[in-house]
Amino acid sequence: MASLSIRDVYKTYPNGVPVLKGVNIDIEDGQFLILVGGSGCGKSTLLNMIAGLETVTRGDIMIDGKTVNNLSPKDRDIAMVFQSYALYPSMSVRDNISFGLNIRKVPKDEQKKIVDRVSETLQIGHLLDRKPGQLSGGQRQRVAMGRALARDPVMFLFDEPLSNLDAKLRIEMRSEIKLLHQRLGTTIVYVTHDQIEAMTLGDRIAVMKDGIVQQFGAPQEIYDSPSNLFVAGFIGAPPMNFIAGKLVESGSGVGLQLDTGVAQKVLNLPFDAGRLRGKVGQDVILGLRPERITDSRSAHDVSDASLQPVDVRVDVIEPTGPDTLVFAQVNGKRIVSRVHPASNPQPTSNMTLLFDVSKAVLFDPQTEERLA
Repeated sequence: MASLSIRDVYKTYPNGVPVLKGVNIDIEDGQFLILVGGSGCGKSTLLNMIAGLETVTRGDIMIDGKTVNNLSPKDRDIAMVFQSYALYPSMSVRDNISFGLNIRKVPKDEQKKIVDRVSETLQIGHLLDRKPGQLSGGQRQRVAMGRALARDPVMFLFDEPLSNLDAKLRIEMRSEIKLLHQRLGTTIVYVTHDQIEAMTLGDRIAVMKDGIVQQFGAPQEIYDSPSNLFVAGFIGAPPMNFIAGKLVESGSGVGLQLDTGVAQKVLNLPFDAGRLRGKVGQDVILGLRPERITDSRSAHDVSDASLQPVDVRVDVIEPTGPDTLVFAQVNGKRIVSRVHPASNPQPTSNMTLLFDVSKAVLFDPQTEERLA
């Protein structure tokens, strides 16, 4: 196992285009780091720099306290699993897994022990004599992981390994990778654009945009307390609702003016009024997760003061089985809520939704940074 420190790392291509702009990340031995963001955010470039496949323009990458900027990939004791599997089609599964061991001239009897151990761990022992062309996508990905495991490295690097799989296989392989990490305890750095993978797999998540880490922290921390509008909208499915409106005084506190086309009211907010006094009368953006807008059947305690009723007109419904997504207009913008399927809401009908503001967040529409 190994710790990883990325200290003020920059990457600029020879044509002058900046890709990474001062990235700082630290993870401990055995942690699972997710680099997540949209296309072009720099996450794969950063992974390649950790692997030694890309050079560092400025800053330091340290593995287990040792700066590795000038070390070749083979000297970093890492193993990489690619999106494309990168298996040799003419070789058997056994030979694909042991290929790196052959290169390093590991004795044949030791190779057999390693291949047997790895195949048992990944449950691919029955596939050892097959060729990659005879395997499913999920089986090929297991073989690619097996080849990396055979190295017994201090760190695994995964570059969007599940993006070529169908939805069902992605879910299965997510569980396999998580179980693998629990068994081995090896440090993992994992690149994905899929925020569900990020939330389910990682101990730590770095959300990236335009070469900058927008937020770094534990999955639940990022989900509950996003640092800005980008993070709030990127993490979560369906994404967080953003309700723009005027911040007003409400009793001794503050609230947000709401207009649903059915009713107008002030939604009381749980924030420190003293801190926000200077924002009263100004436009703000309230962030609420869909599960924080629900109905009385789904609410745990309808007497909770955090739950405030708001009458809306239903635009669209999307039944998902365990719950139903209800879309409605608030302050001229469509929001999505999760309600109990037994509520059976109908399009164009009115219904009362309960807004749970206990986990609400507030953003500045100009800077897009979090206010409260």
